[in-house]
Amino acid sequence: MVGRVAAIAAGVLALVGGALPGLAQTDSARAAGQDVTGTWVTEGGRSRVRLGPCGRALCGTIVWTEIDALDARNPDPALRGRTIKGVQMLSKGRPEGEGWTGELYNPLDGRTYSGRLRLTGPRTLELSGCVLAGLICKSQIWSRAP
Repeated sequence: MVGRVAAIAAGVLALVGGALPGLAQTDSARAAGQDVTGTWVTEGGRSRVRLGPCGRALCGTIVWTEIDALDARNPDPALRGRTIKGVQMLSKGRPEGEGWTGELYNPLDGRTYSGRLRLTGPRTLELSGCVLAGLICKSQIWSRAP
């Protein structure tokens, strides 16, 4: 079971790649130096995610992928024919501790997991996808797109 859970978390990270829509940072996040808005290239360079505001939260949208895959495992049958480009993969992002927490959607299995983001440098972001209430997580480093 633990191996399957780790594989699912790894799948979330493998698919999403580096760019989420543009968010107005809260004062507490700015003070902590956590401006994560902008476009990010996923580890391995297979996708880009744009991080940005959606209401009072931080969201991330897949803006580019190496291949044109469909969201075939979405739990909503009406959404299974859409491409993953344009899919919101991060939602409900909020500042917490030294970074952000939120929900990560994994188009590879159609499930949503808890996630964490934190800047590890001026141009690097660590993203962790977690299962079992954060007990098992898999991380990857994204780079800010040029």
